[in-house]
Amino acid sequence: MPVEQQHSDSDSDPFEPFESFEPFEREFSAALHRTGGAFDTDRAALTAAGTARGRRLRQRRRAAVVGGAAGVALVGVGGALSVPWGGSSSVARPPSVTSGTPTTTSSAVGRAVTSDDMIRTLERLLPKGKFGKAEGRGIDPDQPLVAPYAQLVYDDGHGAAAISVAVNRVLPGGTDARQVTQCPDKVYSPYDSCVTSRLPDASVVTVLKGYEYPDRRVDTKLWTANLVTPDGHHVSVSEWNAPAEKDASITRDQPPLSAAQLKVLAAAKDWRGVVDAIPEDPRQTQEPPAAQEDGKGIQQTLASLVPKGLKVVAHGSEDDSGFTYVVVDDGKGRSLVQINVQSNMSDVAKELFGAGSETLSDGTKVAERKQPGEKGGAGVVMWTVDTLRTDGFRVVISAFNSGSQQTAATRTTPAPTMKQLRAIALSPRWRS
Repeated sequence: MPVEQQHSDSDSDPFEPFESFEPFEREFSAALHRTGGAFDTDRAALTAAGTARGRRLRQRRRAAVVGGAAGVALVGVGGALSVPWGGSSSVARPPSVTSGTPTTTSSAVGRAVTSDDMIRTLERLLPKGKFGKAEGRGIDPDQPLVAPYAQLVYDDGHGAAAISVAVNRVLPGGTDARQVTQCPDKVYSPYDSCVTSRLPDASVVTVLKGYEYPDRRVDTKLWTANLVTPDGHHVSVSEWNAPAEKDASITRDQPPLSAAQLKVLAAAKDWRGVVDAIPEDPRQTQEPPAAQEDGKGIQQTLASLVPKGLKVVAHGSEDDSGFTYVVVDDGKGRSLVQINVQSNMSDVAKELFGAGSETLSDGTKVAERKQPGEKGGAGVVMWTVDTLRTDGFRVVISAFNSGSQQTAATRTTPAPTMKQLRAIALSPRWRS
């Protein structure tokens, strides 16, 4: 059946060149960090160097996020999928894209899939409409970790909208496979709805209706569908109610595809063939049993160190990253407190602890900062204490004068004082 949308007038030509929105890398990273809500640790809280180092450590622990294992087995009923807008997804596809039953053998490896193949496949899977400003990337056997994608501007007659799709592999049953299909934590990533469901082939798909800007400074809507199969295939679909991800006028009230349509587009068997054609990286075939940070343990330790008079009213953590948070309230307004615990950070000591930092008698480096919040909440300030032991063990804690960085300040200053934050960061309990 047709997609019902309201029309929003726009004076601009929707098919004028728009600023390219970032494809798979953006959505994959966002999906990972949306779990627990942008557990994308704040640049100021952790500093750019520390954050990058933390991500590198995390990537090494997981070893094989992209280009890892196995082939795709996206849902297909009777060889074709019914689609909400009529017909089925078993459309004529570019001859270079595999079709039919799931291909999990090495025969699929190395098949040529071009950027044009990706674009044409996306166009064929969308309801009838106008297409413009299409671009994409195919499979390069010499760069198996570079994900294929397609993006375009689509207009069903009710306003132009950007749509993108990207595919790749995640490790079956691995951390990233779980995280990309988890709903985010609203403390960090406000959204309207998030629904996770399981398909007949045991694939898991999460449809999230959120916003491009968590602080809603521009009301551009971003709806996504992230699907992961039991074989570790990840398909990510994104759509906006504007012809570009950012810096484009809103052209319609809602993105063009409904939640059901997003889900079916992500599950279309056409993407299965593309993923099957991605060469596997022989170095990345399994997730190593490396030690992971105990998110729940860190959360419990943080809660135990909260000063008296502050009541914990909310909490969350990311199990294997060392990141956790609590929201506290002393009766004068909520205050977000977040912490990151990391090992082996000595190599970025100079970047983290420059002028103004101090060194304690035991060699521990300490830096304190007071600065504005970064996520757009009106009047939000962030107080941070960063510490680094001589063996590279780092604890960095930040507090805000709001229960969320995206919402307006609820108080003049954070509930914990700098002295209390410092005591938490330097506590010997983190060693346990």
